[in-house]
Amino acid sequence: MMKHQLCSRRHLLESAGFGLAGIAASMLLRQDGLLADASDGLAKPVLEAESFDLTPKQPLKPARAKAMISIFMIGGPSQMDMFDPKPELIRRDGEDYSADVVFDNAAQASRKLMGPMAKFRPRGKCGMELSDLIPHTGEIADDITLIRSMHSDVNNHLPAMYALNTGAGVGGRATLGAWLTKSLGSESQELPAFVALTHPSGMPLMGSDMWSNGGLPSMFQGTVVRPTEPRMLNLDPPPMYRGEVQNAQLDLIRDLNTQHLSDHPGESDLEARIASYQLAARMQTSAKEAFDLSGESKETLEMYGINDDVTRDYGTRCLIARRMVERGVRFVQIFNNGQSWDHHDSILTALPQRCREIDKPAAALVKDLKQRGMLDETLVQFTGEMGRLPVIQIPTGDEPMKRVGRDHNTFGFSQWVAGGGMKAGHVHGKTDDFSHHAIEDIVTHHDWLATVLHLFGLDHPSIKFRSGTRDIHLVENPSANVVNGILS
Repeated sequence: MMKHQLCSRRHLLESAGFGLAGIAASMLLRQDGLLADASDGLAKPVLEAESFDLTPKQPLKPARAKAMISIFMIGGPSQMDMFDPKPELIRRDGEDYSADVVFDNAAQASRKLMGPMAKFRPRGKCGMELSDLIPHTGEIADDITLIRSMHSDVNNHLPAMYALNTGAGVGGRATLGAWLTKSLGSESQELPAFVALTHPSGMPLMGSDMWSNGGLPSMFQGTVVRPTEPRMLNLDPPPMYRGEVQNAQLDLIRDLNTQHLSDHPGESDLEARIASYQLAARMQTSAKEAFDLSGESKETLEMYGINDDVTRDYGTRCLIARRMVERGVRFVQIFNNGQSWDHHDSILTALPQRCREIDKPAAALVKDLKQRGMLDETLVQFTGEMGRLPVIQIPTGDEPMKRVGRDHNTFGFSQWVAGGGMKAGHVHGKTDDFSHHAIEDIVTHHDWLATVLHLFGLDHPSIKFRSGTRDIHLVENPSANVVNGILS
C-alpha cells in the first residue's frame, strides 16, 4: 500500500510488480490443480482435516429412493432371447447379416443370424412383451420399467463392468454403492452400509473391484456377506472373552485408536479401521438376526423358491437383500459367479438354466417389497454389463452347431428396474430390427448413473471428492443426463 498521494516512479513499479507476481502465482497454482475451486464463490482454505462417518445424511433435494438392490448378472444376458422381441430377426433366422459387427472373438465369428430361443408374449395389463424364458418376470411386468436401449462403447467384460458400476471403463474407481454411502451414510448403525452378496460357486469376475471404494475413504467400501453359513466370520467371540472381558478389551482398543488418531489427524484409513471395529461389535447380534430366515413365513420362502434346489441360492440371497434394506442398509448388490452369463457357446442349454435360477427369486423380491410397502423407496435393478449379438458364434470341437453361442454386444442391450421413483409397466427405448444397436431414447452408463443419483436426491455434477490434486466424480462425462422418461 502506498503511504503518500504522490510517489516516485520507483515506488509505482515496486507496487505494480508485487501485484503482477500475485497474478502469475495464481495462474501457476491453478494450472497445477493446487488452487481452491472458487467457481461458486464459496471456496475457503481447508483449515482442518475432513472427517467421515456413516451416519444418515440429508440429500441435496427430495429423494425418491432411500435404498437400492442391484442384481448384477455378469457376462451379458441375451436381450433378444429375454427382453427385446424382434420379428425381423425371427423372419431372417439362418440368413447372413450384412451390417458391420464388432466381434470380441473374431476367430469363431459368424454372420449367420439366430432368432430368439423362446416365444415372446404380452405380460400384465401393460402388455410388455417378455420371453417364455422369464415367466416370473412377466408376473411383475406392471411394476417394472424395461430399458431396451442401454448402450456403452466398451465391448469387453472388465471395462463394461467398470463403466456400469463406477462410471468409466477403467479400474481403481469408486463404485456406485461407495458413492451412495459416502453421500448419504446409512440408516443402520448396526449393519454395513454397503453389502455384496456373492455366489456359492465363487467370486464374481473382478472380485473386490465390484465393491471398491476407489479413491474414497476406505470406510465406504462394500462388505462381503458369504453365500453360506456363517455368512460373516468371527461374529461370536470365544466363550472366555464374552461379556465384560470383551467390553473391557473393546474399550481399551477404542481408547488406543482414538489417541493414535489424534496424533495422526486426517488419516481416513485409520478412521475406517476404528469404525469397522465399532461396527463389528454391534453386528454380533444384529447381523445374525438379519441373516436368520427362520422367522419368515412359509409363503414367503415358497415365493422366493428357497425350497427348490434350482432357485434356493438366489432366493436366499434376494430375501437377505430385502431384510438388509428393511433394517436400514443403503446399498446391496447380488452377484453371480465369475461371468456365468457369458454364453459364447452352448447358449441353447446354458441360458435357460441361468434364467431358471434367478427369474423366480428376482420377481419375488419386487413382489415382496411391494406388499410390504417398501418398493416405492427401494430401487431394484436387474442388469448385466452388456448383451449379445444377433449372430451366432461357432465354437471349436465336436458338433459345433449344437453348441453355438452369441458374442458380446454393448451397443444395445436391456435391463429392468423397479421402484424408487421409476415408472411402472413401462418400456423405454428401442434397438434396431436385430437388437444390435440402440437407436431410440438411448441410455448410456453415464445417463444411468446420473439418474440413480437423482433418484437419491443427489445432483451428479456436485457429487465429488478431493483426491490428490483433483476432484473425482462418479459421473465425469459432462454430456450425462438424467433419463426423465423412466421416472414416475
